Amino acid sequence: MQKKLEKQVAIITGAGSGIGRATAHLFAQEGAKVVVADLKKENADQTAEQINDNQGEAIAYQVDVTDPIQVQALVDNTIRRYDRIDVLHNNAGMIVVKFLEDMDESEWDRLMGVNLKSIFFAVKYTIGYMKQRKSGCIINTASTGSFLGQYMTPAYIASKGGVLMLTKTLALDYAQYNIRVNCICPGAVDTPMLRQHFDNSESPGMAAEREKALIPIKRFLDPLEIAAGALYLASDAARGVTGTALSIDGGSLAGFYSS
Repeated sequence: MQKKLEKQVAIITGAGSGIGRATAHLFAQEGAKVVVADLKKENADQTAEQINDNQGEAIAYQVDVTDPIQVQALVDNTIRRYDRIDVLHNNAGMIVVKFLEDMDESEWDRLMGVNLKSIFFAVKYTIGYMKQRKSGCIINTASTGSFLGQYMTPAYIASKGGVLMLTKTLALDYAQYNIRVNCICPGAVDTPMLRQHFDNSESPGMAAEREKALIPIKRFLDPLEIAAGALYLASDAARGVTGTALSIDGGSLAGFYSS
């Protein structure tokens, strides 16, 4: 049976842990050559090593996605090595849990840079190669917070709302080149970022249980469940899908829920 991403090249940012790492593994299993990009070199190296040890193909790049020079170098190096980019998965992200008046401008700018402006840079430097081939897939990691407000995370919610609308607009801009642009909107996923979020609260255990109680399926999602959604969007099974937001959230967006 042919693999879903046979001979394709995929760049995944934030691939050193969590959803990005799970997606890198799954894409590699389905035949993609994966460019593992992460701010933390040791995390990127570890993901790539795990993939290569399992008969996949991956290379690691340390990159700050808020730096356009580094992002352009990531794209250019990928082209030099593989001569193509089929999938761009903008997955790098961060969260700041603070009221607006308690945030420094530098914190706001850093979060917007990682969550939103990084997509601008990555698409800017990748899209020309995709247009030349008249083919490509861009996947942005948004959030259930793209649709709903959330307590004490104003910058994060603003950034993820921006990711959703940027995705839709890019889908319209590049449909004529057979380039699909979609986003994934995860709910609460068991990742290092979520655990750090709980650890920063006054009572981590209580915060986690309170969050879990709000999810209809009564558990946090596994990163592989989000990766499976990314694989669908990257594959030919979704060749007619563009400009959409795929929610993988355990039912959290279905409506008001109280157990």
